[in-house]
Parts: sequence; C-alpha cells; structure tokens
Amino acid sequence: MSNLIELLQRQDLVWQGTGLAERQQQGALTATGFAELDKHLQGGFPAVGVIDLHTDLGIGELRLLLPSLMRQSGLTAVISPPARLNADALQRTGMDTSKLLEITPGCPQEALWAAEQCLKSGACNSVLLWHGALQVHQVKRLQLAAQTGEACLYLLRHAHHAQGTLPVSLSLGLSPHARGLNVTVKKRKGGWAQAQFALDLSSRWPELTEHFHTQSKEMPQAARQYRTGR
Repeated sequence: MSNLIELLQRQDLVWQGTGLAERQQQGALTATGFAELDKHLQGGFPAVGVIDLHTDLGIGELRLLLPSLMRQSGLTAVISPPARLNADALQRTGMDTSKLLEITPGCPQEALWAAEQCLKSGACNSVLLWHGALQVHQVKRLQLAAQTGEACLYLLRHAHHAQGTLPVSLSLGLSPHARGLNVTVKKRKGGWAQAQFALDLSSRWPELTEHFHTQSKEMPQAARQYRTGR
C-alpha cells in the first residue's frame, strides 16, 4: 500500500494534508528574496516542480523572480520570452548573464519540447516559459522532467489562459500595485489558497513604483534642473 501511495504522489495524483506535506518539503524550498512573500508561501518557492504565474506582461513579474534566480549556481533557461532580454539591464540588477540561456522556438510545441529537455538535463536550475493554454498531460510531463533534473519551471501565462486546475506545485496570480505587485496564492501544494496581499517592491526598485513617479512630478523645477544638470 505504501508503495502505491508513493507512486501516486510522484504523479501528483494524491495531495497531502498541510502539516505532513510542509514537513516533507522544508528542505525543498528556496527563499524568494521577499520576506512577506516567503511568509505567505511558508518558506519560499518550491525548488523542484512547476510554478504557474498568471500575469500581465511588464508589471514586475520578472523582478519578482530575480532575487531567487540570482542565487542559483546553474543555468536559467528563458524560453519564448515576449521580447528579447536586455543584458545590460539585467547586469545592473546583479544578474550573471553568463548563466542565462535564451531560446526562441518556432512554435508552442517546440517551446514545450525545449522546456522539457532543459528541465531534465540537470544543467538548469530554473526554466522560464511563456506559454498559453496547457493540458493536464502536458503539465504532468513538465513536472516529471523537473523532478528528473531537480529543477523548477516558472510558467508565465496571461490570466485568460489560466482556466481550470493544473497539477502544479504552486499557482500565483499577479496584478499591478502602486508600490509593487498584488499577489494571490491560488494553489499551493500541501497548503491552502490565500487572499490577495500587496507585495512592496519599492525598497529594491523604487523607480518602478507609482510613489516614485508622483514624487518626481512634484519636485520643484529648480531641483529637477539640478538633478539633470541643466
């Protein structure tokens, strides 16, 4: 019986109660770099598995992942990004761009294949994949590949593609906030969904928040001229 239960667990067909699952996963979490987010996730992102992010483009979704990605020793594969990566901007954040592998497949099917190969290769700690709607069997293949290579897949999808429940380790909903992001924990393996909370990113990237731009507009003309050297 125990062997059967273990087999079903590996296939994500059995979900455990919060206490037992959290005890088993304590060593399989990686800090996000944001204390408030770590608190809501009971320790951080899963180190292995699939994390489903429901987000619009350009609202700070990559900034949310950068602190965790920068601490990794292996490669980060970036597959089908909506725009080319800006290496200069990433280097200014402290990211080692020599550990980034950008892949631009010709179609969604090739993107899924590339993600699966990167996940199970053992060379990539993380894979970022921009994709649309997915089937349960496709996500299960990606979960298995992640377990094989001990890697994590960050699946970035628009909210209108996020219909139905997929067998993922973690599902987060992201939306803009004046000081960062609104985050909703929609699903967490071994835990419960949680209500929306605000994640303050202004301490790391104040120039990207509404508060910073409001202050800039209110700055006296003389001060603006001094700062710009005019």
